[in-house]
Amino acid sequence: MSHKIPVSTLVVIHTPDLRVLLLERADHPGFWQSVTGSTHEGETLRETAIREVAEETGIDASRHRLEEWNLQNVYEIYPVWRHRYAPGVTHNTEHVFSLRVPAPLPVQLDPAEHLAYRWLPWREAAALTISWTNRDAILALPQRSASAQ
Repeated sequence: MSHKIPVSTLVVIHTPDLRVLLLERADHPGFWQSVTGSTHEGETLRETAIREVAEETGIDASRHRLEEWNLQNVYEIYPVWRHRYAPGVTHNTEHVFSLRVPAPLPVQLDPAEHLAYRWLPWREAAALTISWTNRDAILALPQRSASAQ
């Protein structure tokens, strides 16, 4: 069995008016999050972000404004998901990106990964996700978005 690399990307997909896309995990109904996923061997962080957005939403991130925030979060991997990593791995380093799209886009979900999606105002999206790193990234969007204009 191949183990996941404990390095991932978090991609907060949003519109110019800060509506944020959240996805509901199929393996944990009620757990809403932005696009996230582990890096594959030999892949850059940007490549990981683009691949994960395509796999989880069907959106081509290379056609929109993908911004690397140069922000890393280190967090403990939930015990329920540790079996995916090599023995003894307990923490992941997550690299934060944002993807600005012109308007809420249609999303193509993989039913094995996600049950539903929502485009929500940023405050509602931040309140819905239980991931602190995801919540903090969403809460930083207004400032990030204003400085990127």
